Amino acid sequence: MEIGKINKLTVARRTDNGCYLEDENENEVLLPNAYVTDDLKISDEIEVFVYKDSEDRIVASTLRPYIQFEEFAYLQVKEVNDYGAFIDWGLPKDLMVPFAEQTVKMLEGNWYLIFLLEDTETERLIGSNKIKDFLFFKDIDVKEGDEVDLLLYEMTELGMNAVVNNLYKGLIFKSDIHKTIKPGDKIKGFIKQVREDGKIDIILEPAGYTKSVDQNTEIIISALKESDGFLNITDKNTPDEIKSILGLSKKAFKKAIGKLYKEKKIELNEKGIKLLEQ
Repeated sequence: MEIGKINKLTVARRTDNGCYLEDENENEVLLPNAYVTDDLKISDEIEVFVYKDSEDRIVASTLRPYIQFEEFAYLQVKEVNDYGAFIDWGLPKDLMVPFAEQTVKMLEGNWYLIFLLEDTETERLIGSNKIKDFLFFKDIDVKEGDEVDLLLYEMTELGMNAVVNNLYKGLIFKSDIHKTIKPGDKIKGFIKQVREDGKIDIILEPAGYTKSVDQNTEIIISALKESDGFLNITDKNTPDEIKSILGLSKKAFKKAIGKLYKEKKIELNEKGIKLLEQ
């Protein structure tokens, strides 16, 4: 049984206070009545989050927290008092970030990147904003071109900082940001390069994607100019029709049209594509 994580446990017995669940080693934890449903039976398997409640008792909950043990999450401060900042992590008992684990003075209502760990002295789960302490800068096991999971957390003068695969520090340079993103977003990205210092450059599309889309948008713009600013073609046309008119696959056509539309270079209607004045 792992504290701070989702565990799959078996219903062992019922009591007045709830159901006791056990793992394969017969370790037990109470699932309080507030989380016990009428259809829950002895020997049923159930996924629960195991943690310490406000009285430091190990309990189970069917609620899914926003963060688990040794993970990062972008969370909001609910309250600040003499003990530290208290974070909303999706459970009745707020998560404390002690002052010693804050890199800046946390303010009520603000959002921060948090790492969930165990306080070695109290054995309680706590949060930390000392992000660099929990990221790896050596033995990086991703390489150029790999698809990765990103948690975005801070926009800087260079670009957007991100946690990569819950392990590494990544940066999406401003010049490589071609869509709306914000801190807290969980998205996919691709490794552009791994630097010697262990930091990673990230792009949001596979290598070569942006270049190919730009080439295709130029083809469409040229075709529009040659047709007096209008093409009688939409995404309802067949792939063969699009290929014969523009020389593009339907997939490439739709990507290029989407980019031109976002850049407000074209107008789309049910009849076709209109070039806007530049």
